[in-house]
Amino acid sequence: MKRVSLVNRVSALHMVIVLAALIVAGSVQASSIQASSTQTSSVQKSLTNAVSNGINTPAVSTKPTIPDYKRVPGVAGKLSSVGSDTLANLMTFWSQEFKALYPQVGFQIQASGSSTAPPALIEGTATIGPMSRALKPSEIRDFINVHGYPPTVLKVAMDAIAIFVDRRNPLQGMTLENVDAIFSQTLYCGAEKQISRWSQLGVDESGYRSPIRLYGRNSVSGTYGLFKVTALCDGDFKNTVNEQPGSASVVLSVASGTGAIGYAAYGYKTAGVRALALGETLDSLIPLSIDTVRDETYPFARFLYLVINKKPGEPLPTLEREFIRYILSQQGQNQVIRDGYFPIREDVLLRQRRLLGN
Repeated sequence: MKRVSLVNRVSALHMVIVLAALIVAGSVQASSIQASSTQTSSVQKSLTNAVSNGINTPAVSTKPTIPDYKRVPGVAGKLSSVGSDTLANLMTFWSQEFKALYPQVGFQIQASGSSTAPPALIEGTATIGPMSRALKPSEIRDFINVHGYPPTVLKVAMDAIAIFVDRRNPLQGMTLENVDAIFSQTLYCGAEKQISRWSQLGVDESGYRSPIRLYGRNSVSGTYGLFKVTALCDGDFKNTVNEQPGSASVVLSVASGTGAIGYAAYGYKTAGVRALALGETLDSLIPLSIDTVRDETYPFARFLYLVINKKPGEPLPTLEREFIRYILSQQGQNQVIRDGYFPIREDVLLRQRRLLGN
């Protein structure tokens, strides 16, 4: 939308007032201004509104708006999704509402981890590949080797990898070096020694005097891969990290007893856990919130993706196109909020829609 400055609005208002005054005074002939009675009425109406509002007339909004999804004819068929466990619930929510719009559409959703999405798209066993991390260069290269062009990657939601403790734990936050020292055996992020007990973090209450119990994701998970790179500086996990098949399992394990800590997708948060604030220093801790995730100031904020096979210069098949248009609509982003994640910014969403070529 074209931006209208305050100066331009004041000038336009001044011109309306002057023109209306000339009309009332009869100093301007109808023939000279070549205005119809309808146009004159419109000017007078504008004058009335302007006078009543003064120069405080609201500015024209420049914030991009998320479009509503409108049902179209001819949508039917089956979609197959293979990929992220983090996006499993969200894919279910999206598919259920989309199927309510189009009863002739069927879905098959397999949430086996982000690393399973690229091979499924390459082999053609999936039409959509949900991923909780960006594609690796090797995955892009493998796709190009088979199809001759790169996959199309769409940002569809935002999430954060949270460091969860049980809700009774008094610890409020920790530094990024602490995170590495707790989960990593290599200490590539700069910590001088590993952390294995709560007392090393200043927690010395009953129930927190045993060694820290660690929980995380398995190696096919996008959350695992991203956490390894961002939180461990691409170091190695300790052998004592209990790997879980899904984020829900991590959260349940942390909530079920005292003395545990785990990393998982924030969208799986329950009342039994808390997400710790994180920062470079204890004086600059950043809480995990919708604002810190959407502006990417929270250290482990991330986008969630859908990867598709779209030939350059050719439109997507109708079913795929409409499903993604639904996801990148107001209704689709409402489902993101429903699932505990964060909608992408309006400007980012509109850029993703343009990638569809329609």
